[in-house]
Amino acid sequence: MRAVLTLVLVLVASPTYAASPVLSSILPRGAQRGIETELSFNGQRLEDALELMIYEPGIEVTQFTVVNGSQVKAKLKIAPDCVLGTKHCRIRTGSGLSDLRTFRVSALPTVAEVEPNSDFKQPQIVAGNVTVEGIIQNEDVDYFLIEAKKGDRITAEVEGIRLGDTFFDPYVAILNESRFELATSDDAALIWQDGVASIIAPADGKYVIQIRESSYGGNGACYYRCHIGNYPRPLAIVPAGGKPGQKLAVRFMGDVSGEFEREVELPANVDPEYAVFATDDKGISPSGNRFRVVDLENSIEQEPNETIAQATKAAAPVAFNGALSSKTDVDFFGFTATKGQTLEIHVWARRLRSELDPILILYNAQGGAIASNDDSNGPDSFIRFAVPEDGQYFLEVRDHLRRGGSAFHYRIEVSPLVPEALLGVNEFVQYVEPKLAIPQGNRFPLLINANRVAFGGHLDFTGLNLPEGVTVESFGMAADQGLAQVILAASPDAPMSGRFSQIVGSLTDPANPNPPRGEVRLPTVLVRGLNNIPFWTEPTYSLATVVTQKIPFTLQIVEPKVPLVQGGQMSLKVVATRAPDFTAPIKIELVLNPNGVNSSREVSIPEGQSEALISINAAGNAQVKDHKITVRGEATVGNGPVMVCSPFVTLRVAEPYFRFTYEAAAVELGAETDLVVKLETAKEFEGDATVQLLGLPNKITTTAMTFNKDAKELIFKVKAEADAPEGVNKSLFCQAVVTENGEPVIHNIGTGQIRVDKPLPPKAAPVPVAQAAPAATPEPTAAPVKRLTRLEQLRLEQEQRVKALNGSAASPDSKPAGGQ
Repeated sequence: MRAVLTLVLVLVASPTYAASPVLSSILPRGAQRGIETELSFNGQRLEDALELMIYEPGIEVTQFTVVNGSQVKAKLKIAPDCVLGTKHCRIRTGSGLSDLRTFRVSALPTVAEVEPNSDFKQPQIVAGNVTVEGIIQNEDVDYFLIEAKKGDRITAEVEGIRLGDTFFDPYVAILNESRFELATSDDAALIWQDGVASIIAPADGKYVIQIRESSYGGNGACYYRCHIGNYPRPLAIVPAGGKPGQKLAVRFMGDVSGEFEREVELPANVDPEYAVFATDDKGISPSGNRFRVVDLENSIEQEPNETIAQATKAAAPVAFNGALSSKTDVDFFGFTATKGQTLEIHVWARRLRSELDPILILYNAQGGAIASNDDSNGPDSFIRFAVPEDGQYFLEVRDHLRRGGSAFHYRIEVSPLVPEALLGVNEFVQYVEPKLAIPQGNRFPLLINANRVAFGGHLDFTGLNLPEGVTVESFGMAADQGLAQVILAASPDAPMSGRFSQIVGSLTDPANPNPPRGEVRLPTVLVRGLNNIPFWTEPTYSLATVVTQKIPFTLQIVEPKVPLVQGGQMSLKVVATRAPDFTAPIKIELVLNPNGVNSSREVSIPEGQSEALISINAAGNAQVKDHKITVRGEATVGNGPVMVCSPFVTLRVAEPYFRFTYEAAAVELGAETDLVVKLETAKEFEGDATVQLLGLPNKITTTAMTFNKDAKELIFKVKAEADAPEGVNKSLFCQAVVTENGEPVIHNIGTGQIRVDKPLPPKAAPVPVAQAAPAATPEPTAAPVKRLTRLEQLRLEQEQRVKALNGSAASPDSKPAGGQ
């Protein structure tokens, strides 16, 4: 495992609970390897700090002192062979785990900036081969003066955005005594938005290094470290990759002193962040050249290779390596492939910190273009190629803007599609990274996302190198899901400790001895730009996991005894078990809603109370199965927030017990009508169900009903008040409730409609006609009233309208049109 835990002794006991510690800054921002140095770790809620956890090896914490709640000091002994560059760390406290922060390790001694040094004529004098550490305030410019002999190499590489402190874009320049710029750099692809400037001194004399913010901005958080010296500083490396454990010769390009070769020995284990550091008799480069460690044979371009006929050829799988040396340069490579293969063709350029923005084109043996790509992987290119037939294929790589030079190196990897799981962690709160702090006797939730590459199926999750007493609880990730809940549980007697752990997701396949798998990645965004777009992100390849002291509450979902039906709803009861003196409110929510299920996200267990209800509802197409659910809760404990979760319980989503079919209905103002709902029972139930017709317009009323499993229809007596709104309402639904095991099974079944009409005009009174009295006849027995269908109702209403109109036309008071 790449990460190694640095342990320290606890020098101060802390009775105070200070949850969720904050680590804001580390000063100074770096240190020289091979010596012991003291750093200050500044933040909030650090009074119970116990340990400095450093992800990378080569650093020993020899002293750890809690100054107060805002500061911890630590002495670090950095090994002489410690790898240069960024080191990642967190502070573990008795009650939590801090944010991730970084510091840098250099090979040169550190010199602090001393003001005033903002005047070109009064620069700060420094010796060569030092790392100057300073800060750029608004409109600040810092000048440093060194002396050099003619022919000396002078390089100034600045670390600004790479420190991860703030949105800082540094600019660096080398000037002569006459203030002429000999070299400048704003954004060098080699080192992201930082700059590196190099010259060969044209004469004996004094040279000035200028550092500022590129647009003359700056603030109190714009720290920098500038390495000033005659060390090698190549901008490119060819080849840019090799096999694990391999020894191979590499060519460094782009150094102002010219190209040179070195033999390097690669690590046995694959390291995604591996870099090769250039060395010579003057020293070592402050940062390495990014380098791929993968099990592929290298093929180095052989010039000329500017056409298909001149292509450098090899058999796939293979890694082609080269550089575009001029603005007119394009490179061609040929490879043989077999029908049925699926090959992934990746151009590694900007991801290896090359200046190249590649365009990749794939050709067949006849020179016909098959596919092309520009920016599938950021500025880099990618093609997935299903080989249609055995034979020769060709690749062309060129720069998007037809540029070239000594820093335009690349690596094209042509390899079989390999199934793998790409796993990450979702945030619960936007822009807030989950910190894996598990209180003793409690649980901590993780929401893991997965992208399955070239495979499908159920994923199981296991933990590696977890702290003592911590276990993983998970029901995996179903084949049709991309998110899974994982719980880290700490036993009540788990010792307070921390480790760099890992959670592994593997395909469930007993027949496959090497199933596809993946490890969880938790990159940390340290600097955000406009609209909170991530601007500087630090990758880590293990999970800092800690056990903290017990907190005064636990959570439990009362498992429902009845299902949640499609189209239905229910209330989940969540119970908090509190310590007697803990009364703070606890915000609760489901960690992950099952497919097709929604839940309220604004629920709290009120202050001093122990229960709350979370309303959940299921869509009509909610996934029918037994789902595992857990609820997470956040509360302020002591002077900071903590988060825990409940154990898993089962939520069963089922099909509705019955189906309703609504007949359309109409009612006149001031009248009433029947609204008929046909009923089909899909699952028998005991006793009576209650049902309400909901969604009626204002001033339209009806009453609730009951029915049993044998019912075939429901007839709602619907009454409209005289001033009810007219129109058609199509959003009626029934809420039917069946009681099982003492709990309600609530159905919301729609949809029906009702039309509200204005009454017809009254008929004109007919002229009375004298008639003889009829003979008395016995009254017939009244026939039972037949309930009319909706169609019959419409026909009857139409007949009544026609009769009313005819009666109006026949009235003696009526006049012909245009009459006087």
